[in-house]
Amino acid sequence: MQPWFIPMVYVSGAAVGGLALPRLEQAYLADYALGLSVSSAQACLSAAASGMMALTGIVFAMAFVMVQFSAIAYSPRLVLWLARDRVMFHALGAFTATFVYALFTLTWVDRGGSAKVPLFSSILVGILIIVSMLLFSRLMQRLGDLQIGAVLHLVGDRGRAVIADMYRRLDGASASRAPEGAGQTRFGPTTQTVTYVGKPRSIARLDVYSLVALARQAGGTIVMACAVGDTLVEGAVLLRVHGAGKPLPEEPLRRAVHLGRERTFEQDPKYPIRLLVDIGIKALSPAINDPTTAVQTIDQLEDLLRRLGASELDAGYAADESGALRLVFPTPTWEDYLTLAFDEIRQFGSGSVQVMRRMRSALVGLAESLSSEERAQAARRYLEHLDHVIEASPFDVEDRRMARQEDRRGIGLSRRQSDIS
Repeated sequence: MQPWFIPMVYVSGAAVGGLALPRLEQAYLADYALGLSVSSAQACLSAAASGMMALTGIVFAMAFVMVQFSAIAYSPRLVLWLARDRVMFHALGAFTATFVYALFTLTWVDRGGSAKVPLFSSILVGILIIVSMLLFSRLMQRLGDLQIGAVLHLVGDRGRAVIADMYRRLDGASASRAPEGAGQTRFGPTTQTVTYVGKPRSIARLDVYSLVALARQAGGTIVMACAVGDTLVEGAVLLRVHGAGKPLPEEPLRRAVHLGRERTFEQDPKYPIRLLVDIGIKALSPAINDPTTAVQTIDQLEDLLRRLGASELDAGYAADESGALRLVFPTPTWEDYLTLAFDEIRQFGSGSVQVMRRMRSALVGLAESLSSEERAQAARRYLEHLDHVIEASPFDVEDRRMARQEDRRGIGLSRRQSDIS
């Protein structure tokens, strides 16, 4: 369900309840009434209705200000994700539903000069107020989660989840690694090319099972020309079918490639890294100048890279039940992840001793922890590149010496000092 639909459900439920419940009370429960005077009940219900509307305006004005501030401080892509938090939409729905139902109940107080106050409708208004206050508390907690530490952990958690889910699933029964040296000549001739038609959209995820089933139906292999997270434009090649005995209908092929206006975390481990890098380079901009936040960002990046380094990254191949290769799709290499995580932070943080020390610590830790010698060697090559950057920096001799000391805190306790002690 789309987030914007949530408040509509609340308001619709409140309107239906406001039309039906008081009538049912009058028809079947007329003997039950609230022990309040008509004027007191009207004052309470009026205060509930007007107060909820005022609260709605205050809370959401504050929420949008905080979201806008976060867009400046972090990343616009990250804030769009946070702004769609369903807690906010549930809170909006509950506040508006309380207002609507209180108005309906107010119209049934002293109905027809009966001098009665509907008991159950009034109780329901009180329950809605309590629910609204609980959601208000939850909303305040969620707004508190926009602090930098919480945001970094939130993005890091999503990255850890997608890494565990994607590579565990793709290395399972639904996918198999292709033979060494698998290339286009193994797939047979190209029998069909599918291009994209429409407005620019990002690939959100691939329906691997549907694509494998379609390729098996045609007796060929589908080779994706674009990866999850890529943006498609008019006329871009979406996929090619190789060695098929008959052409496949293009509509099912296009439906198996799920598109969106923006990238998502699903099947895209590069996206959380991209968001973390955005936060890091934003913190290193002259307008903000907060290298400590960049160091905290590297903490999360190092953890994600360690997990990726221990995973089978060559998982962009899917086979059917018989073991025949049916789908090939691009996946990032270890060097791709390493470059994405560190290049821009290295460039923007080259003038910060704190950032250089933390990056050295991350690269040394990666090189020591990786079981793959090839990946460890790539981390050591990047470390050498970082040392060249430090040598070419405007630092003086003493600052260059400090920058070459790896330190997990940036400027705190250097690794070399701790080793000596």
